[in-house]
Amino acid sequence: MDRETDDVLDVVGPRLRALRRERGLTLADLAVSTGVSESTLSRLESGQRRATLELLLPLARTYDVPLDDLVGAPRTGDPRIHLKPIRRAGMIFVPLSRRPGGVQAFKMIIPTQPEPLEPTSKTHDGFEWLYVLNGRLRLVLGDRDMTLPPGEAAEFDTSLPHWLGSADGGVVELLILFGPHGMRAHVGADPHRSSRSAIQR
Repeated sequence: MDRETDDVLDVVGPRLRALRRERGLTLADLAVSTGVSESTLSRLESGQRRATLELLLPLARTYDVPLDDLVGAPRTGDPRIHLKPIRRAGMIFVPLSRRPGGVQAFKMIIPTQPEPLEPTSKTHDGFEWLYVLNGRLRLVLGDRDMTLPPGEAAEFDTSLPHWLGSADGGVVELLILFGPHGMRAHVGADPHRSSRSAIQR
């Protein structure tokens, strides 16, 4: 199996779990509607069982979504519309914008990490805003070591030493906005929001 297929399959389990929870279903509910056993569904969601067409087709029918949505398969077609993922330092970056200069948008996927990685912080010019879609992100920012669950965001000056990885070894999906030095994301936010939801420098 090629590396690209492995990367796609690595994110299927967390994607299926998030979709089931979003629909308010239990594993028992799903087992009844798909005919797939609870134990198999549980192993599929946890990544202990590889996704196969035989397992994904009944799930796609139950959720009433295209098969591609379950696996997060890269779209094909006009490259001027659907941009090719970039692999860098073991991570996958999907460009969401092609604007020259200014703020760049990416979807970033941190694959499964069987063993904890030692953070290797880096610095560069710019400003970064991120939002966790799925999984638990470990963010090391200067001397701070934080875990961000889905729905939390952070922004920081990238001249500060920083490192991103998985907090628990599982797949992490996040959105990233990266801008030139001094250019920050402007967020219309509730002034009473939790201090954890935005980390600023």
